[in-house]
Amino acid sequence: MNLAPALKKRYTEEQLSAREAQRLAEFIAWGPVVFQASRLMVKWGILDMLRDADEGLTRQDICQKTGLSDYAVKCLLEASLCIGTILADTETDRYTLSKTGWFLLNDPATRVNIDFNHDVNYEGWFHLEEALKNGKPEGLKHFGPWPTFYEGLSSLPPQVQKSWFGFDHFYSDSSFPEALKIIFDEHHVKSLYDVGGNTGKWALQCVGYNKEVEVTILDLPQQIGMMKENVKGKPGAERISGYGINLLDEQARFLKREGGLDAIWMSQFLDCFSMEEIVGILKRAKEAMTDDTRIYIMETLWDRQRFEPAAFCLTMTSLYFTAIANGNSKMYNTEDMEACIREAGLEIEQIYDQLGQGHSILVVKMKD
Repeated sequence: MNLAPALKKRYTEEQLSAREAQRLAEFIAWGPVVFQASRLMVKWGILDMLRDADEGLTRQDICQKTGLSDYAVKCLLEASLCIGTILADTETDRYTLSKTGWFLLNDPATRVNIDFNHDVNYEGWFHLEEALKNGKPEGLKHFGPWPTFYEGLSSLPPQVQKSWFGFDHFYSDSSFPEALKIIFDEHHVKSLYDVGGNTGKWALQCVGYNKEVEVTILDLPQQIGMMKENVKGKPGAERISGYGINLLDEQARFLKREGGLDAIWMSQFLDCFSMEEIVGILKRAKEAMTDDTRIYIMETLWDRQRFEPAAFCLTMTSLYFTAIANGNSKMYNTEDMEACIREAGLEIEQIYDQLGQGHSILVVKMKD
């Protein structure tokens, strides 16, 4: 295993004293209620109030501002004090925001993760054990009878969709500006397949950035319908087309573009499949390629992260795939992704790192 320097330092040596390790063990044991109490401190504006109060607030101040009972506020404040999101002044009985509370409140990634975990994952993770044993998304059942999350995405409650798309787009959107420069300024792409293009957000960015490119989105038929509604009437929409395909169907073939194809774009896509399925998808993508075509795989590979918290978030996200999304995929490391690429008869030509929130782009070509 090859780890980025910050990860190697954190994951190969003991970091904690015995007392610190014991506290962390209890933190894990009480993790579900740590999450919910902290989420409510954000949702009900208590952390906002503490941030904005220069001298802090008493419990009575918070009761008055929130309309919550003294009992409710006392429970939340005492829990948050022990969690570490607030601090107490024993002389004045006033509470203030801690550094951890500040990040919980102000870090955009953390806020996105809170909504994603509460609305999409929380109930489903109760079935993680069965999902790991069965290789199926056993936690998806409380949403509906679909075999994967993606087939039910268009039918999910609005708040669940909002939190899922907020999570998905947050991580990809931050990388788009740099990715556009790589695709169009460095590699001069004029024709592009956007595989797993969802709502067409990346396709719209492409046609807006380059006035010549033609984009074809390959996705499930129901997703193509959502995409067409989303791009309708927007600049460049006439250069975006859709092709409905179930990419898990081994008989489903990529379109062969007349005149050749410059690029096949896969952004945060292959992590939705098992390694065996990835190999199959890449083999079918290969059928649509010429020697001049490149596949651009943009992923948040957890072993290449510059900062350790990012690797933590990514390995936890793997368990969303296990319990909720499909039961057999994860956030991969470089070694796993490279193995899939080689088995498909392709090879990595170049890797771009540190795009946006920690994305890498693997530029893949036909094997020489």
